[in-house]
Amino acid sequence: LSSLLDKMEEELECSNSPSERRYFPESLDSSNGDEEGVLTCEDLELNPFDGLPYSSRYYKLLKEREDLPVWKEKYSFMENLLQNQIVIVSGDAKCGKSSQVPQWCAEYCLSIHYQHGGVICTQVHKQTAVQLALRVADEMDVNIGHEVGYMIPFENCCTSETILRYCTDDMLQREMMSNPFLGSYGVIILDDIHERSIATDVLLGLLKDVLLARPELKLIINSSPLLISKLSSYYGNVPLIEVKNNHPVEVVHLSEAQKDSFDSILRLIFEIHHSSEKGDIVVFLACEQDIEKAYEIICQEGSNLNSDLGEMVVFPLYPQETCTLFKSIDDTEKRCQVYQRRVVLTTSSGESLIWSNTVRFVIDVGVERRKVYNPRIRANSLIMQPISQSQAEIRKQILGSSTSGKLFCLYTEEFASKDMKPLKPAEMQEANLTSMVLFMKRIDIAGLGHCDFMNRPAPESLMQALEDLDYLAALDNDGNLSEFGIIMSEFPLDPQLSKSILASCEFDCVDEMLTIAAMVTGDHFTLINIYKAYQDVTLHCTSEHCVEKWCQDYFLNYSALRMADVIRAELLEMIKRIELPYAEPAFGSEENNLNIKKALLSGYFMQIARDVDGSGNYLMLTHKQVAQLHPLSSYSITKKMPEWVLFHQFSISENNYIRITSAISPELFMQLVPQYYFTNLPPSESKDILQQVMDHLSPIPTMEQEQTMCEKCPETTEQRCTIQ
Repeated sequence: LSSLLDKMEEELECSNSPSERRYFPESLDSSNGDEEGVLTCEDLELNPFDGLPYSSRYYKLLKEREDLPVWKEKYSFMENLLQNQIVIVSGDAKCGKSSQVPQWCAEYCLSIHYQHGGVICTQVHKQTAVQLALRVADEMDVNIGHEVGYMIPFENCCTSETILRYCTDDMLQREMMSNPFLGSYGVIILDDIHERSIATDVLLGLLKDVLLARPELKLIINSSPLLISKLSSYYGNVPLIEVKNNHPVEVVHLSEAQKDSFDSILRLIFEIHHSSEKGDIVVFLACEQDIEKAYEIICQEGSNLNSDLGEMVVFPLYPQETCTLFKSIDDTEKRCQVYQRRVVLTTSSGESLIWSNTVRFVIDVGVERRKVYNPRIRANSLIMQPISQSQAEIRKQILGSSTSGKLFCLYTEEFASKDMKPLKPAEMQEANLTSMVLFMKRIDIAGLGHCDFMNRPAPESLMQALEDLDYLAALDNDGNLSEFGIIMSEFPLDPQLSKSILASCEFDCVDEMLTIAAMVTGDHFTLINIYKAYQDVTLHCTSEHCVEKWCQDYFLNYSALRMADVIRAELLEMIKRIELPYAEPAFGSEENNLNIKKALLSGYFMQIARDVDGSGNYLMLTHKQVAQLHPLSSYSITKKMPEWVLFHQFSISENNYIRITSAISPELFMQLVPQYYFTNLPPSESKDILQQVMDHLSPIPTMEQEQTMCEKCPETTEQRCTIQ
């Protein structure tokens, strides 16, 4: 083995001559350490992954791969992979670890003839999972969807023969529900660890037990350098591969704090553009509203710029939405156009979406607006706070491949050292954990319920999640998953929405609830109307361009509607697979409208508000927060403010808007709310009104009366227990 690895090291240090000897994957087989494992370039005519001849593009891309900082560590990585179960790879952004390490792992699996399975690599963002799969398939000279593929929510571009899969971390987490010990894989790579998403942290914890149960399984963790000490203490003494990237970056801090950093950003962008220095600009702003504001101003001012300076093209990049990555312009495209300076406007988590080597300037405001969930009031608060030192470092690394990059920090060095925490907070400690707890209850069935979290969630958040699942009837009397809970866990949706879909089976409105689930971005009934209009246009239009123009004419997002189609089809397939009852759509009738509200209330009875003064000030039923309907809500536009509403979203911020709403009646609410939830509500005028409604609706019946009611009326207490 040592002889073989010595030969690998010699090969990796060879010159870039055309006849350079290449390392053949099958020589990784630990059973063969002789010289036959090393072949010359002329002998390597066939790709070992698909058996076809290599294309000329393969060798061109191989030269580019060899220039990546991570390439120098291939020998060390392969040696540690052969001899250890866990390997940590530490490297800056853009060092190549996300594209090269999975390929090396695929070579390892090929060398042992896939006896333990293939390779899977997780990403936090689905855009990066798709783009990495496309890039790696190109570099390996194979077809996307065959030897290399990707799995993201509602899209699977893999076959049973796929060797290397890229996926989002939540997709691998969901796969554990049916395949707890991940027997299809010989190597699991967790990438984007620094993002600290809930799914990644759950995988980090659960894989500890999986590795004990499967000694042949390999786990690779790709991390930024600042997280290494925490990972080392979490996993113990495991091998560490450190990738160095020594490109110099000029960092400029403010000498003193400024009140309005937004004006400073705009001035700096135009100053850079007026300078003789070329290169694209990336701007990290605090929130999405700042992206929109900056986009409008720069576009307006940019149209008045001197054409001799070149064209300034602005790209808003929203990390939380479906968006394309920011990549380099193709060389042929550059030659055909006048000089373009691209300005990318993004926010936190946008770092991993920047894939361009043409970025020479980064502007960082140093603060972000974060969503922090408050379990006591079951709502998110939008809090402005400093980014972490690790986030600031990753933004600097975007310039890693530039020989003369400049980072403009619109904050002081004192602010960076005193106000910025070393690491980004784990999402586990700031988010609603109801979906995670539902998953953990489901995985507990397979004996993997214990999870040693790297950052333990707050007990209050866990208790609130368990309480919500209990209210939704996802748990039985012993605290385990009920039959309802098992079915709810099958849906890749918020548990409340999953419950509403299950309830819609009882109320014969599954078709409409699936549409709402696929399109939760506006008022519930408006969503159904939009989708049905879109379906009609799709049926009657002769081309995709025709449908796209219709969407533009009515200010609708064409790509979002197409995605809703995909999501809806996937959910319908799940309904059929689970063999839940499905009725034909009857949208528009008074009975159907009522049934949709019943289904929604079955899942969202915890999110009710009442207009307390008749002027649109809605007080939450569960706490004393006041909110307004969003101005673009159909109720706001028509000036018909309902007294009682059910809502999907509420965030404590400057405006305190509630979004995605439906008018309900207190009578309907009291028919469907679990009694023990209603009893636990804090005292309020709204609760008194509801109590009066309940007293009027259902005087205490005798046993005989109750049995008669259950036989005649589907809305009585006993019948509701089947749904709740």
